[in-house]
Amino acid sequence: MPVKTTLAAMAAGGVEIGLSAAWYGPQGPLISNDEVAEFVAQSDGRLRGVAGADLTRPIHAVRELRRAVQELGFVALRVVPWLWQLPPTDRLYYPLYAACVDLGIPFCTQVGHTGPLRPSETGRPIPYIDQVALDFPELTIVCGHIGYPWTTEMIAVADKHANVYIDTSAYTVRRYPRELVDYLRGRGRRKVLFGTNYPMITPGQALEHLGELGLDEEATELFLSGNARRLF
Repeated sequence: MPVKTTLAAMAAGGVEIGLSAAWYGPQGPLISNDEVAEFVAQSDGRLRGVAGADLTRPIHAVRELRRAVQELGFVALRVVPWLWQLPPTDRLYYPLYAACVDLGIPFCTQVGHTGPLRPSETGRPIPYIDQVALDFPELTIVCGHIGYPWTTEMIAVADKHANVYIDTSAYTVRRYPRELVDYLRGRGRRKVLFGTNYPMITPGQALEHLGELGLDEEATELFLSGNARRLF
């Protein structure tokens, strides 16, 4: 998809800055870090790069992450556990967690069930995200896709750990679980980040019915931009 199409979709939804993520799986890169760097370069400052990593080559993965951050200007690492069928507590992730802390970037991942026909076990917030946060208390962890059907667990883990956050990618507003909306309105306003999962859901689709959430001005600003600016 041309970058100009992405930028047009962002503009239609009123989104100023977006994150563009690489995808790596066991068979290799679906979208490489260098491809993402090209997207960012074509975006007139509207996109920020998020690195991917090959878990089967841990030393190379750490070196590649450092290159992506220090040379390409990327702002985070993202690994999708169900692609690898390895939970976030697998030892192959741990060198990357240490590198993220050292580089001062967040680790982004997926929680909850899998849409594709793959096992959902790797998306459980408890025990996996909980254990990683215990092992790496300095690591900022952004948990995408809300965590459904374990949303209550996901909220509990975010409450427990100062550096664990939730993002709403892959969900439109009317599909947010009730407990997440209550959390976002109240004590979780600094813990939840807006996301789209574009191109499956456009910014406009993801933001439609936002007013129905009943967020006050502060919660709205933090949800749509403040938390993301702080973490990324």
